[in-house]
Amino acid sequence: MTDLLLGKPTDVSRLTISRIMSPHDTNLMGTVHGGVILHLVDDVAGVVAARHSGGPAVTAFMDEMAFLTAVHVGDVVHAHAQVNWVGSSSMEVGVRVMADRWNESVPATHVATAYLVMVAIGADGRPRRVPPVLPETADDHRRFREAQIRRDHRLSRRAAITASRDRP
Repeated sequence: MTDLLLGKPTDVSRLTISRIMSPHDTNLMGTVHGGVILHLVDDVAGVVAARHSGGPAVTAFMDEMAFLTAVHVGDVVHAHAQVNWVGSSSMEVGVRVMADRWNESVPATHVATAYLVMVAIGADGRPRRVPPVLPETADDHRRFREAQIRRDHRLSRRAAITASRDRP
């Protein structure tokens, strides 16, 4: 219960998952299928959310997924994730996906970015409270502010859509 009162620093749950892309991961274009990247993104976000919240968390919403460049067979894909913002039971997890060649010493390329809303779930299957996130660095504080903007945008978009459905 102490964590719920005090919060957890951003770096407590930060995680990177890496995987070499194989021919099995390709689409009809011969590049890595976007769904493979999405799966990796969802996996790392789930672990980060579970670490922060101290138990299971599920994906409630993917706010945004931007694919910036193709990933190829042999690329080593790294999905870096952290909790950016926390509500009462939900958390925004930011994921940055980088790729580099397995056999070359070249700088990694930024290939995708995603923002997911994860909800902590209790044993009864219902949302449960999570500790606040404690941003530590200037970058963490920027991520927190931007996550709040995305949250406000999601809520206003939902309200606008609901209002439009009430019109004849």
